[in-house]
Amino acid sequence: MTVLVTGGTGFIGPHVVHALRAREIPVRALVRDPARAKRLGAWGVELAAGDVTDSASLSSACEGVDAVVHLVAIIRGRPSDFERVMEEGTRNVVAAAQEAGVRRFVLASALGLDERSKDAVPYFRAKWEMERAVRESGLEHVIVRPSFVFGRDGGVLPTFVRLARYAPVTPIIGPGRQRLQPIWVEDLAEHYAAAIAEPAATNRTFELGGPDAVSWNEFWERLKGVLGVRRPSVHIPFSAMRLQAALTERLPGAPVTRDQLTMLALGDNVVTDPSAAEIFKLPLLPLDEQLRRAT
Repeated sequence: MTVLVTGGTGFIGPHVVHALRAREIPVRALVRDPARAKRLGAWGVELAAGDVTDSASLSSACEGVDAVVHLVAIIRGRPSDFERVMEEGTRNVVAAAQEAGVRRFVLASALGLDERSKDAVPYFRAKWEMERAVRESGLEHVIVRPSFVFGRDGGVLPTFVRLARYAPVTPIIGPGRQRLQPIWVEDLAEHYAAAIAEPAATNRTFELGGPDAVSWNEFWERLKGVLGVRRPSVHIPFSAMRLQAALTERLPGAPVTRDQLTMLALGDNVVTDPSAAEIFKLPLLPLDEQLRRAT
């Protein structure tokens, strides 16, 4: 079995590749610049130069592949960017997989996506269309909807750690009562690796989160407790954050966009379906240990 991983050089991708290689599964990674994927090459990964927006490169990348783990996504940009990279890119990967006779397609989606939220922001709209492209493909598939993904080497958690450690006050957006259920990146990667061969996962959609669901207020208190810092928290109204985001969201390094605020305001980001735990039976790192490992 050979597995093609798209998005292998992002935050989550290297962890997925590592989990597959730990199972001694041959991996081919689709990368735009092989020179920037030396770590993957050192793990014995075959590098395929290409891009999800380039159909010709996908045909050769999928040749001889048994399964695809599709991780490519963007978190900010114009609506046309989400359409081009996520929606059209996924349709391109699906078409190449169909042509190559790929057995299984594993898709990275997002927790909180449903009929109610799918048109709230371009990111969710693109994820919805990605899911639809996979479901309607006729390919054997698994769709994974993870919550916030925490890790030491990327994602949002390092930013939270810096805020908690150095900011004079802890800024909490809104009332802080919405809940989140972070999953450790290596635990998520193990689920993707398991999904390529688990018969009971076939043609199903799974919600994934860690073992602890907490409010944002509780999350910040836990993080400050792990860091050993005592700083007050300040709640910033959504309206004030939207005004700031409108002025700064297109600047490099902007902390938050209006779309991200909209997703946060939608409500709890927690698992409502326990099927993933029942099917995969994989261990999950508790939140406090996630925070300790990140600090």
